[in-house]
Amino acid sequence: MSRSISREGGERAAGAPAPAAIVASELEELYPHARTELHHRDALELLVATVLSAQTTDVRVNQVTPELFSRWPDAASLAGADEDEVTAVVRPLGMGATRARRIIGLAQGLLERHGGEVPDDQAHLEALPGVGRKTAHVVRGTWFGHPLLAVDTHVGRVTRRLGWTARTEPRAVEEDVVAQVARHGAGTAAEDLTVLSLRLILHGRRVCTARSPRCGECVLQPSCPQVGVA
Repeated sequence: MSRSISREGGERAAGAPAPAAIVASELEELYPHARTELHHRDALELLVATVLSAQTTDVRVNQVTPELFSRWPDAASLAGADEDEVTAVVRPLGMGATRARRIIGLAQGLLERHGGEVPDDQAHLEALPGVGRKTAHVVRGTWFGHPLLAVDTHVGRVTRRLGWTARTEPRAVEEDVVAQVARHGAGTAAEDLTVLSLRLILHGRRVCTARSPRCGECVLQPSCPQVGVA
């Protein structure tokens, strides 16, 4: 079996998963101030922006949310908003009517079940219209400070290339990555799963891209088995 040399100087079997401690340390150096790129001022804005970000980019969401949040700044106003007016604001994201119905329904759910406040509870968040596990993790991790891994397409792709998972379903990817970190990331920044997921997302957007990963420029290259990369 061929072997490679890790950053610490020890041997590592070729094709073995990239050590979580090394990955976390390298990404911390590369993205020391990683945070969500969705602009928000409170938990409601983060929740709505995250729901709107499905199947589009954070940059595009940030282009429509200033008007959205200035016209409907809280759950009560958004819950009672005219659907056509909200549709007109979010139309640049695509599927304007669907997105408008989704966030109005979300606001109505918050108003009816939680007095208009965003709950810090996984089950209660996932019970709201348009909110899935990843969105709930984003809000609870970013706003409420819980160590939670939010798995999007970037996190899934990068962690598969790192050899941390071979699965594609987000919940399964989350389980595999959390287990990998628990085994090999103790005492490192990898223990903060929220920050780790943010750094993996940034790395997936900027370096470990879907079609043309820049492996030759990647700080993880010495440790990464590059699973699935031609």
